[in-house]
This record gives sequence, C-alpha cells and structure tokens, in this order.
Amino acid sequence: MYRLCSVLLLLCPVLQAQEINVNEKVTGTLGQQITLPCTFNNNGVDMQVTQIMWMKDSTNLATYSPQFGIHVQNKNDFNLTASPSSATLLIKLLRASDEGNYICEVTTFPGGNRRGITYLSVKAEPRNSAEALPVIAGDIEVPVAKCASANGRPPSQITWRSTLPGNFDTTMNNNTDGTYTVVSNYKLVPTWTADKQEVICIISYDSKESVIPITLSIQYSPIVTIEGYDNNWYLKRLGASLTCNAHGNPQPTVYTWKTADGSPLPNTVKAKDNVLYVDEVDERVNTTIVCEVTNALGSRASQQEVLVRERALENQTNNAGAIAGGVIGGVLVLLLLAAVIFILIRRGGVHKKERGSYNPKPRIFGSGKPSQEFTYQDDSEMGKPLKASGPLRDSGLSPSLAEEEEDESEERMKYNVLEDDDEEEKFNEVGPMLQLRPHHDPYLDDDMESQTDGSIISRTAVYV
Repeated sequence: MYRLCSVLLLLCPVLQAQEINVNEKVTGTLGQQITLPCTFNNNGVDMQVTQIMWMKDSTNLATYSPQFGIHVQNKNDFNLTASPSSATLLIKLLRASDEGNYICEVTTFPGGNRRGITYLSVKAEPRNSAEALPVIAGDIEVPVAKCASANGRPPSQITWRSTLPGNFDTTMNNNTDGTYTVVSNYKLVPTWTADKQEVICIISYDSKESVIPITLSIQYSPIVTIEGYDNNWYLKRLGASLTCNAHGNPQPTVYTWKTADGSPLPNTVKAKDNVLYVDEVDERVNTTIVCEVTNALGSRASQQEVLVRERALENQTNNAGAIAGGVIGGVLVLLLLAAVIFILIRRGGVHKKERGSYNPKPRIFGSGKPSQEFTYQDDSEMGKPLKASGPLRDSGLSPSLAEEEEDESEERMKYNVLEDDDEEEKFNEVGPMLQLRPHHDPYLDDDMESQTDGSIISRTAVYV
C-alpha cells in the first residue's frame, strides 16, 4: 500500500503535464474532404509516446505506433499522417453519416492514456429554385407558384410574402444521402387580375436568406373594350374611328369586326387589326358594331351602338375644367342674387315700418276745459306736424289772463319746436296719436310709457 501511494504521488505531476490538442468542433461540406488534427504536448516532462489512435463510436479508424508504424482500417475513406507526437486523420469524401464525435487517444509511458474529442458537423449547401405554375383562371384555389430548396443539410426554411390573398403549404423529404429537400407551394384563387402580379419566396439556410421574386402566370380569355365613339357621329363626318382594346394570356392574336345583326360593314368602313376606320359617316353606320378577339383559350367580344345624327352637336365639349367652371360660376350668381333679394326685402321692411300702415278717420276729442279741435292727417300729410282743424274759440278770459296766456303760448311754441322731432319719431313708431292734454300739462312726462319692443306710447292717447 505504501508503495502504491508513492507511485501515484510520482505520477500526478506527470499526468498534469500531459496535454492533447484537438479542435472541439469542425464543419465539413458533403462530398468534400476534411482533416482532424491531434497533437500531444508533454510540456517538457520526459515521457515516451507509444501509440496514437483515432476512433469514432468506439470503432478504430487509424493507428500510429513509433514501433509498428501507421495502420488504417478503411483506406478508401480514411488516411493518417503521423509524427512521434501527432497524428492527423483525413476523411476523403464526407458523407452525412460521417457526422459525429471523433476521439484521439494518446498512450504514453509512464503517463498512460489521454483523450481529446472533436465533433464533426457535415453540411450540404442546398440548391434553391422558384417558378410560376401557369394555371387557367377559375374559382377554385390552386398552386400558382413553387419554391424548392433541394439536397440541403440541415433543411431550409421557406416562407412567402405577397399582397395577394393566398396561403402556402410546405413539405420536406429525407434523401438517401442524408440531405433534405423542402418544397413550398403558394396557392390562391386564380383570377385574371392576378396575372403578372408578383409573389416573393424567402429561403432561409444557415442564417442566410435567399429572396426570389416570382411573376405569376394566370391564363384567361381576352378582356375586350371599344373606344372612340364620342356620341357625335353625324352625316358626312370624316375620319371617325373605333379602337378595340383587348388583353389576355396568351396574347390575343385575331381581331374580327362585324355588325350585331350580321349585315356586312359599309364600304366606307375599313378594319385593320384592332382599329375600325370610317372614311365618311353615313346612315349605314347607324348600327351596333361588334369587335371579337381570340386567343389560345377562346374568344370574347364587345359591342358599341353607333347613333348617326343629321348634324353635329353644337357647343359640345368634354372639357371637365370648363364644366366645373360653369357650375362654380352658376353657384356664385345664385348667391349674388340671393344677397340682392335679401337686401331689397330688408329695405322694404324698414321703409314700411317708417311709413306705418294706418288709415285714420278724422275725430274730434274735447273736455269741459277750453280746447282745440284736432284731426288725423291723411297718409299724404304724414310728414307734417299735427294742427288744429279750425280757429280757436273765445275762451271768455279777461284781458290780463289773456296776456298771461299769450306769454305762456310763446313759451309753449318754443317748447313745441323741440318736441316736434320727438313727436314725429313717436308718430312713426306707434302710428297716429291724439293727445288728450295740451303740451303745457305738467303731467306730460308721466303720461308716456315704454313698451317691450322699444316704442313709447301715451297712457291717455287713443290709438286707431
């Protein structure tokens, strides 16, 4: 026991000094060769290499011995180059089955065995392709484009990008050589509007993307329209024409002009491909003209009814700008007329308010006190101040009282001059008015009353 412990103590520094240098992971390409190096480093410790051996899954592939040399189990697939402290394994033609862990084992004396492990990854670059699948327009969803990534290892990932409404399905096949083939189909309901549209196939492999655009091919019968008739074909018109526009997949090849009732075209009409020329319009052109277009899938037609007039339409224009300008001008004129009418109505209302609408009859009001006789004026005298209908009667006052009354009359005349304008405004606002008290009545100011409409009326006045 003592001797065994002593030997182990002597071997520990030796084991720590040994070092096997290998690559932890290498990647090779399918069908090509690759080398796996293995080097022993004794770090200055005196020891002897007795053997270096390469293995895979516990199977001996190749061995080197300083005493017996190099030995390779399968020389068709492997080869070994060696030196006293290293051995490099060569794999001649990589296959998918070559992927895995490779062990380099070095035997030394007195150090014993040491190992290093290398993982070999085998990859295969795929072959990518994409194509449109020609289909005929219909109502059932079908594949319209195919994208493939063949013989790749590891398998690729395929996605699609498109503005068209559709979906895709993907399948993956395992090949006998350990590679994978991935196929993806893009599907949609084929309509003629999808023809010449683009979908994009995206293939992802080994952190790289391949973007492949595909232009769809949807086959359909011709779509036909006729242009050139302006609703102004008149007798003796020269140089009229109709153009038959058509598109299809495959491209249209035949254009046929004819009449809807089967009658022959007039002599003045000449057809050349998709254009129908009319040298001179006459009554025979007054018919329905048909253009029929044919491609490999079939024929379709469009027709145009032609109305021949005796004379050309006057002031005909197709200028949208002129039409829009006329509409705007008409709207502005209507707005201007509306504004003028509004102003006239408003002025008429004001004038009517100023003039009033009264047609009063003459009346005489009086009391027990001396008074004057007043009458309403006719409409023609509305602007004049109210006045007595006759001379004042004798009041029977004494001469002294008459003089005082005369003085007071002069002052009242001054006061009346200032009131004339106010009376005229009140007259215009509330109509003809007859006061029951003279102007010098001390209760005159208290007699007036304001109304809710802004006017002023007298409490003792009589309104007709």
